[in-house]
Amino acid sequence: MKKLIGPFAQILPLTGLPLKGALKDEQLQIIPQGGVLVEDGLIAAVDDFEKLRSANPSIQIEEITGSKVLLPGFVDCHTHICFAGSRANDYALRTAGKTYLEIAKAGGGIWDSVNQTRAADEATLSNLLLNRVQRHLSEGVTTIEIKSGYGLSIDGELKQLKAIKAAADKTRASLIATCLAAHILPRDFDGSHHEYLKHILYNLLPTIKQQQLARRVDIFIEESAFNTSDALYYLSRAKQAGFEVTVHADQFTTGGSDVAIKARAASADHLEASTDYEISMLAKSDTVAVTLPGASLGLGMRYAPARKLLDAGACVAIASDWNPGSAPMGDLLMQAAVMGAAEKLGAAEVFAGITFRAASALKLNDRGILAKGRLADMQAYPCADYREILYQQGKLKPDNVWTADL
Repeated sequence: MKKLIGPFAQILPLTGLPLKGALKDEQLQIIPQGGVLVEDGLIAAVDDFEKLRSANPSIQIEEITGSKVLLPGFVDCHTHICFAGSRANDYALRTAGKTYLEIAKAGGGIWDSVNQTRAADEATLSNLLLNRVQRHLSEGVTTIEIKSGYGLSIDGELKQLKAIKAAADKTRASLIATCLAAHILPRDFDGSHHEYLKHILYNLLPTIKQQQLARRVDIFIEESAFNTSDALYYLSRAKQAGFEVTVHADQFTTGGSDVAIKARAASADHLEASTDYEISMLAKSDTVAVTLPGASLGLGMRYAPARKLLDAGACVAIASDWNPGSAPMGDLLMQAAVMGAAEKLGAAEVFAGITFRAASALKLNDRGILAKGRLADMQAYPCADYREILYQQGKLKPDNVWTADL
């Protein structure tokens, strides 16, 4: 079925922009009084509304009243929103001066979320997840990557991934599952870090592949998690098993992004500790640099060097890192706007970072821009000028969100 949606005061299709490097707002194509022709969930045309209506005289029209700006749906390429419980105590300790690593060593941190998530059944987990997904969707996020990593046992990880799959059947948003069984070494695992990674490779990943629960694998490289040599071993074996790989890299110390590049990972995520060396290497690679301003806000630490990464020529995406510990807010647009102001990113760079460049981090080339043949994942904001969206730093929310299941 064909439908014409419009007219919009402005359409920003985000077409014609490079995948890597710095962008200028002057490069943004703006279609005034535009419309989008949609057929069977895909975009058939983006053009002047009256031109499209004249060319399709008998078409069904979804009329847009008032001034609206249309953007592609946002892609959040890094979240941990499949969890139970709260880590409000962690936050209170952090604001009282304790560090992330100190809290983890004292029994808080990731292990606290593991205990609370293990205690929840699959249906409860899926319902909690679905509520977060629906909030994200209402705020224009139409594609959401979701990690496991709070099970940290064969049964616990499978429970999380099954909860993600169940939620995917109940939402219009696209959910992309990632196995993060290599989040930290479980305290109840009797063996070394390397032995635990082998345990995952031999006893968990084959089941995930057989049941088609995830096509992506992640690992946290850090003092409190896994070292670089063990991580490179794990990622290379996971790739051999047919999984795409990504890395939690350079959050507190460097080394992770180097592993990501050597493993030809889809993305290296965090990068707050990255130096000029890592920035240069990422820019020369095909690995997407995913910045996570929500973690910087939640932990009270510096942002990833997004400006330097862009100027060096990297592909920079922006994701929320929505999780119960370090990034509990989960507001992608607000976080991107605030980091944009701090890192001096233009609107084109911010919008690219939460649309087609974020889609690239997930190896998805069917979304993130408004063009013929792409998914009709779109969102409209109640304003006449696209600059209002970032100017209001996340307080302006979309009042229309469309997904490809039209």
